[in-house]
This record gives sequence, structure tokens and C-alpha cells, in this order.
Amino acid sequence: MNFCSDNVVGVSPEIMAALVECNYGVAMPYGNDDRTHYLNNLFSELFETEVLVFPVATGTAANALALSVMSAPYGAIYCHHQSHINCDECGAPEFFTGGAKLLTLQGEHGKINAKDLAGAIARAGTGIVHHVQPTAVSLSQASEAGTVYSIGEIAQIAEVAHSHGLPLHMDGARFANAVVTLRCTPAEITWRAGVDVLCFGATKNGAMAAEAVVFFNRDLAQTFSYRRKRSGHLFSKMQFLSVQLEAYVKNDLWLKNAARANQMAKDLAEKLTKLPGITLRHPVEANEIFVQMPEQVIVNLLDDGFQFYRWDVEDSTTVRLVTAFSTEEKDIAALVDAARKYCV
Repeated sequence: MNFCSDNVVGVSPEIMAALVECNYGVAMPYGNDDRTHYLNNLFSELFETEVLVFPVATGTAANALALSVMSAPYGAIYCHHQSHINCDECGAPEFFTGGAKLLTLQGEHGKINAKDLAGAIARAGTGIVHHVQPTAVSLSQASEAGTVYSIGEIAQIAEVAHSHGLPLHMDGARFANAVVTLRCTPAEITWRAGVDVLCFGATKNGAMAAEAVVFFNRDLAQTFSYRRKRSGHLFSKMQFLSVQLEAYVKNDLWLKNAARANQMAKDLAEKLTKLPGITLRHPVEANEIFVQMPEQVIVNLLDDGFQFYRWDVEDSTTVRLVTAFSTEEKDIAALVDAARKYCV
């Protein structure tokens, strides 16, 4: 059984059905089809404000291209040191911004905080030609530690960023999981809290390959279409990305899938931490759990065929377990029963 990532599972049946239906007939290419045009209306209704939406195929492209319109090449983008843009995107943000520097912040449980951000900007050397200049702030929702920023935390970070003229970017690869956890509207944890651009994830939560860059600050979108084309993410058959996003949002499928994944993570965490020697490293607030396990438990579970990642370093006794919309109770039970055998 594979708990490495929510990327390991298949496609939601509803999205696959939409793709099949979309395969009939013809559509204008390069985003000039009716489905792609409809996304602006669909997402404007979802977020309760007028937005501009650009489909892309990967989260890396979404983040890097979004940041490219938010930062100059000599700019500094503030983010958590464990953020995906810093650790897992092979320099894509630096590449697409033309050389902007990621300046990383510490922070408990994968989250930056407003006080540390304010201090970092104050020490940045604004106006000094020898230093990169503060240009943007990025946060991940949910974080790389599986935790969730509250509405208040986002608003405080946004206040600091905007007071210095910096736009706020949100990497929302697991945005749906955060919305479910907070029991809020999408608007409440984005533009109403001060977010300027959201990378709205779908692939980890049931899509085949579809993400959306959502601009609440539409002035920032002026050059995005050219950057998307130049990067190779203006698909000729864009309707196949757009229909995934449409089906994902329709009938709240995105929230239903996330609720299922979150509940499975919560159940798994509760059952594992009842076993001797297994403890949580971070609060479980989305669909990822990080647990410390005795080495013999890890080795035996891997030998039994369970798949997951050790976290931080190769010989770490902290492991990450990720649940998905298709995770079943029997999967949880199998892992817990196996772990119980090896806990002494």
C-alpha cells in the first residue's frame, strides 16, 4: 500500500467522465474554447469576486509563473524554508523570475509568521544597491508540514507584506484540504485575507493534470498570458485542462474529495499514536501526517511492502504518510495492524 503521496492515486471518476465527454466534438485551440472562457465566471462565483483564471498542467508551472509576474529579477521572495518552491521545484521560481532570490524564514510546523516576516523585511537593505530587494511573499496552504494557516494568520502576513508594497502569493496545491479544515469559504482565506494570487491545486485531489493560477489582483495578470505561452503551458487542446477544473469544482467535488482525504489522515494519526513509541511531529490539519517511529517499525513496514517516505534525511525516524480521496478504511487498518506487530 502506497502512502508516499496523494499523487500516487488515480483520477476521480467524475473528472474522468468529464474528460470522456469533452472528447466529442471540436473546440477552438489555445484556450479560445468555451470551457476555458467559462472558468473566469465559474471561479469568480466560487470566490465571490471577479478573478482571472489561467489553467496550467503542473503545480511547479503555476507557482513559478505566478511568481514571475510578482518579482523582478533582482527581487527577494520570502517563503518558509521547507516550502515547495524552495525545496522541490528545481529552481523553477528563480528561472522564470529571471533570477529572483528565495529568502527563507523559519517557523514552527511549516508556517511563517508575520513577526518574523516583518523583521526579515526590515533587515533587507531596501534601497541598497548591493542587496536583492523585497518584492513578494509566498505561503503554502496547506503547508509542507500538513498544517493550515488560519484566516487571522494569513491576514497578519498580508498586512506586513502589503505595508511594504509586496504582493502575497499562495501555493494552494492542497488548498481544498485547508478549506475543509477551516470550514470557511474560499474567499475568506484568499482575497478577503489579503492574498493577491492563488495557485489553485487540483491534481493531488482528483484531477489528472490540472492546476489554475487565480488572480484576485488582476493588475498582476497583464503579462501572464505571454509568460504561460513562453513556458510551454499554453496547451493547444486547453479544453482538456479546463474541463477537469470545471468538473472538480462542480457539485463541490473538490471539497468532498478533500474531506475524505483529511478524515483518513485524522483516523490514521489517531490509531498510530495509540501504539507505543509512535508520536506526532506536527498537528494533523490536512491529509499529511508526520510521525516519529522506532527504526525497527519503519524497516519492517517497508519490508512488508508499505510505501512511504522518511522525512528530512535518509536515515530519519520521522516518516510522512499521505492519504488521498480514494484511501479506504481497510488501507488504514492494514497499516496500523502491521505497525502494531512491530511496536514493542
